[in-house]
Amino acid sequence: MSVIKAQNYNILIDEEEALFASFIDRLKPSSVFVIVDENTELYCLPRLKTYMKIPFSSIRISSGEQYKNLKTSTQIWNALISHGADRKSLIINLGGGVIGDMGGFVASTYMRGMRFIQIPTSLLSQVDAGIGGKLGIDFLAYKNMIGVFNNPEMVWIDSSFLNTLPDRELNSGLAEIYKHALIHSNEHWDYLSARDKAIRNWPFTEIIERSVIIKNEIVEQDPFEQGLRKILNFGHTIGHAVETYFSDKENVLLHGEAIFIGMICEAYVSYTKSMISRDDLEKIQKVLSEHIQERPSLLGMSEELLGLMKKDKKNTNQKLMLSLLNGIGSCAYDIECHPNEITDAFRFFDNY
Repeated sequence: MSVIKAQNYNILIDEEEALFASFIDRLKPSSVFVIVDENTELYCLPRLKTYMKIPFSSIRISSGEQYKNLKTSTQIWNALISHGADRKSLIINLGGGVIGDMGGFVASTYMRGMRFIQIPTSLLSQVDAGIGGKLGIDFLAYKNMIGVFNNPEMVWIDSSFLNTLPDRELNSGLAEIYKHALIHSNEHWDYLSARDKAIRNWPFTEIIERSVIIKNEIVEQDPFEQGLRKILNFGHTIGHAVETYFSDKENVLLHGEAIFIGMICEAYVSYTKSMISRDDLEKIQKVLSEHIQERPSLLGMSEELLGLMKKDKKNTNQKLMLSLLNGIGSCAYDIECHPNEITDAFRFFDNY
């Protein structure tokens, strides 16, 4: 159990339930709205009800990245209006990264801003999406293209929600945990690499805390992603392209699954630029590939993936700008990469 102090809010991990109720009391909201999807409504809302001591209304949306858009945001805004929400109302986002990103965005824009609390229920959102105040929605083929920076009143992390996740979702969340180690802590990478392959046996309270501390430390130094915070994008330029490519396919990839692929590819680009050793590359490839259940062939879709990468909001003057490793535990940002280097990384991924 711990409390991590962020910019102007606290991140509470497996703290006493009474603290949640007392915090809500201090906020004195005029009304409370809990955003859920069909999964968190069934598996997580009953537990939240044990925390809550005041009445609230729930707003249900459909689960999945494909619903993180203006249409669903409009649905939530309409529900808030119909229930008479005002600036002193409170939104509680009970869900994974989609609900956290979109619910925070909706709260930040409704009546020019209402308060919100993040309760991330997936491992991915507990260690990454729920931390740092980046909020937004996808627009057309652009991931997280419309959004804001805005902090919640609190982030409440309850690791017991992980028991509601299928193994595939839990495995997906490990991607961001490994990423935090790769960009910031060689020691933490060694610790994770030595873990039991049976991830249900992992000490998640401890691992979540370490990952949150790493991300929070980076965000506090660069809250609006003008420099250092860009290292958190390691694995995401290629990973987001892979995720988007498969988003309308029968074999949809989860975010973390695509990020595992992206990290292996971008580690290879780091190697070709002499930023990491061959030994480091092989360590990264070996550990991360164990978490990729189905490995797609990237080379055959390279044109489509490169086209998606060119739409990445991190690019400058239409140049591909990646965050790449400077050895395990260190990362550089704004590294220009040629499409041929990316294609070579696809070839490496397909052939290892």
